[in-house]
Amino acid sequence: MFKDNGKNSIRQFISYFFVGGVSALVEWISFYLLGSCLGIQYLPATGLAFIISTTTNWFLGRTITFKGSQTGRNKAKEIVLVFGVSAIGLLGNLALMFLFVDIMRMNTELLKLVGKIASTGIVFIWNYLSRKLWIYKK
Repeated sequence: MFKDNGKNSIRQFISYFFVGGVSALVEWISFYLLGSCLGIQYLPATGLAFIISTTTNWFLGRTITFKGSQTGRNKAKEIVLVFGVSAIGLLGNLALMFLFVDIMRMNTELLKLVGKIASTGIVFIWNYLSRKLWIYKK
């Protein structure tokens, strides 16, 4: 699956896992603050929190996880690619939140947050693989 099988791929995945963890915390805290403190409905709060988290993830991923990957692209194009891939993740995230909150009736503040955490975990794999195999492909 990965051209550089071995220790480098494992280190990179572990690094992305931690970068993703920080980004997930940023997303969950943003989601909570936007929804609970500012009263923003859960779907727009999900979208805004995802944008904040994706910005965090791009910066940390570029400077920590994929720092040695030379893509030959300028930063603007790289950001467009990261946000494009993340937009697909956002659609999945929104669909999962709709499933959890409206279909499965996880509609208390705590259950919405649980749904948000589950959605983030599911979308994490898509985000990592798209960056590894496409955006930061060596």
